[in-house]
Amino acid sequence: MSHKRIPKRKAAIAAGSVVALGAAAILLPNANASQDGASDDAAAAPKTLKAGAASDLASQLSGLLGDAFAGSYYDAADQQLVVTVVQGDDNNVIVQQAKKAGAEVREVENSMADLKAGEQTLKTKATMAGTSWAVDPRTNKILVTADSTVTGDRWNRLESTVQSLGSDMATIKKSAGTFKTFASGGDAIFAGGSRCSLGFNVTAGDGSPAFLTAGHCTLGGDQWSDTEGGQPIATVDQSTFPGDGDFALVKYDDPATEAPSEVNLGDQTVQITEAAEATVGQEVFRMGSTTGLSDGQVLGLNATVNYPEGTVTGLIQTNVCAEPGDSGGSLFTQDGQAIGLTSGGSGDCTAGGETFFQPVTTALEAVGATLGDAAGGGGAGGAGAGEEAGAGDQAGGEEAGAGAGGEEAGAGAGEEAGAGAGEEAGAGAGAGEEAGSGVADGSGLTDAR
Repeated sequence: MSHKRIPKRKAAIAAGSVVALGAAAILLPNANASQDGASDDAAAAPKTLKAGAASDLASQLSGLLGDAFAGSYYDAADQQLVVTVVQGDDNNVIVQQAKKAGAEVREVENSMADLKAGEQTLKTKATMAGTSWAVDPRTNKILVTADSTVTGDRWNRLESTVQSLGSDMATIKKSAGTFKTFASGGDAIFAGGSRCSLGFNVTAGDGSPAFLTAGHCTLGGDQWSDTEGGQPIATVDQSTFPGDGDFALVKYDDPATEAPSEVNLGDQTVQITEAAEATVGQEVFRMGSTTGLSDGQVLGLNATVNYPEGTVTGLIQTNVCAEPGDSGGSLFTQDGQAIGLTSGGSGDCTAGGETFFQPVTTALEAVGATLGDAAGGGGAGGAGAGEEAGAGDQAGGEEAGAGAGGEEAGAGAGEEAGAGAGEEAGAGAGAGEEAGSGVADGSGLTDAR
């Protein structure tokens, strides 16, 4: 995550070159039956949705379906939302409503209440370091994972607890690695000999510039530097770990710091436009200071992980790899949604493994922050239209924010491009000496995967 300080004028130009795309709202249709049977069939066909839209629809349907709702996931291959509902004749009407809303509906045996009761049994009888569990809506079961440290009597206790729930309720698997947080000693952001990764730049509730990272990273110290052994640039304001999450708000010491709302991939950047909830089956990308860019899928939500330091709840489970030093790093989507902060897991980026992430939406709400730099124009709605905005009155002229002809073009190859890789480039990622990113689809991921 880039946190380089840039002149306000250049930040405005860079922000002005970003084209904001409005997402169409998904509205649930009314329950009135059509007078045309063919229209009913067409209305019931699953809609083609992007992952973000599928997440929004899932939230609406969970309320509509009530106790019949057993979970949902995103079918990336067909680009459809799949909603699972408890079997029962009394559910026919609301099932039809869900279908008309655009979801594919699949009947399952276990209700959400049953699955939550199973998780409570695991919490009571099998909480031990090296274990995790989360509901997998694709199998309608609780997926329990044990790392390599769970052996002997501890394994027997875990296995017997899972078996007591029944094979139709829970499954158990072994992980070759060990569950651990991913703090380390090295580079990126530093405190007390620990190295972590910056997650997302934010604006704190008092308007000051700050960033989010993992809460366990702050165990290394309260003051953080962007170079090993360097002068502190930020101080911990709030931190949670273990318990109800793994996140921290760290405020920049200089209130004039401009912290762009973007993820720095090293050779290009991804503009972060909003925070969003994760959806099972969704493709996601992780950036960290140790292993760089990795991708994978969301496997489970509201996961419980029992680290050696204590239990953390409410996490996102994925098959994205990570290693020590990646902690706190950003989990995001190709179209610029902030999803999570790297917490911990098992395995590495050679053998693979599972990694857990703190949801960004929960962290933002808890610390009272918003995505982006209020002064510099980052984040959703940050592209300015003021005196020096890139798309303002001088668009196409000497200081146009988007184009190739201007001396300071925001997305071209100008001398001071807003997203270039030159000496004064705001995002530090480009193709020429001080050129813009040059990625055709604007995602920043096309050339990096």
